[in-house]
Amino acid sequence: MLYFARGDQNDSLSYSEMRDGLFSAFDKLGTRKKVLALPPDFTRFHSHAGLLTGFIYDYYNDALSDVLPALGTHAPMTEKEISEMYPGIPKNLFRVHNWRSDLCTLGEVPSEYMLEVSEGKLDYKWPAQVNKLLAQGGHDLIISVGQVVPHEVIGMANYNKNIFVGTGGKEGINKSHFLGAVYGMERIMGRADSPVRRVLNYASDNFANHLPIVYVLTVVGKDEHSGRLAVKGLFIGDDYDTFRMAAELSLKVNFQMLERPLKKVVVYLDPLEFKSTWLGNKSIYRTRMAIDDGGELVVLAPGLKEFGEDKTIDSLIRKYGYVTTPEVLSYVKKEDDLKNNLSAAAHLIHGSSENRFTITYCPGKLTKEEIIGVNFKYEDINLMLKRYDPAKLTDGFNTMPDGEEIFFISNPALGLWACKDRFNK
Repeated sequence: MLYFARGDQNDSLSYSEMRDGLFSAFDKLGTRKKVLALPPDFTRFHSHAGLLTGFIYDYYNDALSDVLPALGTHAPMTEKEISEMYPGIPKNLFRVHNWRSDLCTLGEVPSEYMLEVSEGKLDYKWPAQVNKLLAQGGHDLIISVGQVVPHEVIGMANYNKNIFVGTGGKEGINKSHFLGAVYGMERIMGRADSPVRRVLNYASDNFANHLPIVYVLTVVGKDEHSGRLAVKGLFIGDDYDTFRMAAELSLKVNFQMLERPLKKVVVYLDPLEFKSTWLGNKSIYRTRMAIDDGGELVVLAPGLKEFGEDKTIDSLIRKYGYVTTPEVLSYVKKEDDLKNNLSAAAHLIHGSSENRFTITYCPGKLTKEEIIGVNFKYEDINLMLKRYDPAKLTDGFNTMPDGEEIFFISNPALGLWACKDRFNK
C-alpha cells in the first residue's frame, strides 16, 4: 500500500514538506508501540535519511526503541558520524549490525529459481538472512529509510536491499553480489528489474511478508537553481509499487545519457564519505558505460586509506587485485579464500575496466606501491588536486587552461553516466 508519494525531476521538497509527508503516512498507520528504524550509515549521508530519521524520532519518540543502521559489510558508525548524521536522536538507541553474526535466516530461495534468474550460470540456494532484531525484536513497525539511486549490484539501490543486504549476513551478501557480477554489471545498472532484485522480491514475498516493514524512499538530485542537493521525491509505502515509482523518478534525476563516449573523466571522492575503494570504486562502475575504449579515468581520493572496510575483504583485494572478469572467475574456481567470500570476488569485477580504459587513483593515505599492487595506476594527490581543483571545476565538460577536455563528476554516488549506444547495447 502507498501511504505518501510526491516526486518530480523539477521538484524540490523542503524540510517541512518532507516532515508533513512523513507524518501524514504515519497517521495512516495508526498507533504503534515499538518501532525499529533502519536508516543507512554515513556512506549515504547525502540521502537525507538522517533528517528523515530525526523526524521519525520526533513522531514516535519513546516508541522508537531501536535504530539499526543498515551497514551491510561497512564499518560501524562512529559516535562522531552518528552525531553529524543523526543529531538529536539519543545515542543509546543505536545498534550495530554484524554481518557475520546476529543473524536469522527466514528461508531459502531454491536453487532452481537461482538457475532461472542467472540464465543458467549459478545454481546455489540463497538464504534470506536478516539481523535478529528484525525477526525477534517484537516490533510492530519497522521503518526502512534510504535513497533510490542507480546501483552496480542490483540495478537500483534500496527497497528490500536495505533489509536483506543492509541487515543481511555473509552468505546472503556474498551470493547476491556474485549473482549480479556474473550476470553483468552493465546489464543491471539503472534497471529496477534485475536478477538480484528478483531474488530479493522472492524472499520478501515468501519469507518476510509477516514483518511490519514500511519503506521511506528518497530520490536526491541537484536543485536547478541553487546547485545544492535536494530531495526530488519522497515515496512511503510497504510494497513494490512504492519502489517502482521512486526508481522511475531516479532514472530521470540521476541518470545522465551522453551522445558520445568520454575520453577522460575526473571524479572527486569526498574524504568524509569515501575512505576505501570498496566505496570509492563507484567512480569506476558509475562511469564505465560512459568512458571510451582507450579512455582514462582519474580518481581524486584524498580520504582513501584502505581497500576494503572489512579486514578479510581488504586482504583479498590486496592479494588478487582488480583484474578482468574471466580472471576473477578463474580464481573463484581455484582459490578457497575467494570462493568463500563471493562479495569480494564480485567487488573485484566491479572495480575492473576489463582492460578497456585506464584507471588512475590519487589517494590521500595509501602508497604508490599499494595502489599499483591492486593494478591501478597512481598519481600524487596534491599535484592532481592542483591541476584538477574540484572547487574550480563544474560537473560535466570542462576545458583546462592547456586545452585538455575533461568530464568532471563531483560525487559518483549520486548518479549513473552512460553513452547512449553502450547502455542500449
